[in-house]
Amino acid sequence: MVRVVVASDKFKGTLTSAEVADAVGAGVRRVCPDATVVSVPVADGGDGTLSAAVAAGYTLVPVVASGPTGEPVRSGYARLGDTAVVELADVSGLVRLPHGIPAPITATSYGTGEVIAAAVDAGCTRIILGVGGSASTDGGRGLVDGLGGRPVLLSGRKSPLRDENLPESGQLAGLRRRLEGVQVVVACDVDNPLTGPRGAAAVYGPQKGASPEQVAELDERLTRWADLVAEQTGRDLRDVPGAGAAGGVGFAALALLGAELRPGIDLVLDLVRFREQVAGADLVITGEGALDEQTLYGKAVAGVAAAANGIPTVAVCGVNRLEPQQLQELGISAAYALTDLEPDVRRCIAEPRPLLEQLGERIAVDHLTMARTEKGTA
Repeated sequence: MVRVVVASDKFKGTLTSAEVADAVGAGVRRVCPDATVVSVPVADGGDGTLSAAVAAGYTLVPVVASGPTGEPVRSGYARLGDTAVVELADVSGLVRLPHGIPAPITATSYGTGEVIAAAVDAGCTRIILGVGGSASTDGGRGLVDGLGGRPVLLSGRKSPLRDENLPESGQLAGLRRRLEGVQVVVACDVDNPLTGPRGAAAVYGPQKGASPEQVAELDERLTRWADLVAEQTGRDLRDVPGAGAAGGVGFAALALLGAELRPGIDLVLDLVRFREQVAGADLVITGEGALDEQTLYGKAVAGVAAAANGIPTVAVCGVNRLEPQQLQELGISAAYALTDLEPDVRRCIAEPRPLLEQLGERIAVDHLTMARTEKGTA
């Protein structure tokens, strides 16, 4: 009997990680009915991280918090023992912008601070914070205010960074007391500093709807914020790689929460106990919506292939823009794209499941029939 582990990221906007695994697994079993197919949903620290944690046995604890422009949203954290997983995208992310309208100046990470506070107040002593997909460029000031219980800045008012005074020293001391004995680990896949030409505003601001003038304004505010933090803490961490993550949430986490930064996929693979799940597997199937240049830099597919530890690994995707040599360097022996079967991308997006099932069949024929025969004659 062959064993297959499907550890795919979501196909953004179409299927969740679990749905991808279910479709691919159905195709595999059509060719190899006796195959054991294990679903291990993964994510890289952005949207999908909560779902991956819940699929791994964590319990979702609901929390109503402030969205990126102040409106209440239903979010939560995933808990197992004293560990809580918080997904910034689910509360302060682009996906939470009302009607999808960007708010590059006023969007805030305040709600993420509220969710962390709820987890800490419930007794969690290890916070894993996935920061991908942020809607804001507030330097993490909103998160710090939310965690410290300062009044929320509602939509249509001012950016958190226009309130240029740091929380008072007594409030910072209260924040430290609240986090005493709490470890914060940030899932971070970028090495950008907080400010400058490679900083949070310059690189990611345009993706959040910021005009060139607004990018300059945001970078100036981030600079003042970093100056104030350095003045009160005695440490200037604005140039630390990863400080620019999630619009500067990485900076605030480092400077004011004492956080550790780790690659997102590595953290998630630990959460879902991937290395235990993959032991004894004959094949690993990973995937994401698009295989492209970003895949090469620490995304889920690259992380899964590296952690497979020599077990043959293939990828499924919506579209593949990588050359065979690039795939080989990642540890991927072959890639199977929906567009191989259906050139119309709109149909691939509208009806991905039957196409994924067909790809599962192809993978089984190409990679499992020989292994199945060998095991049967062993």
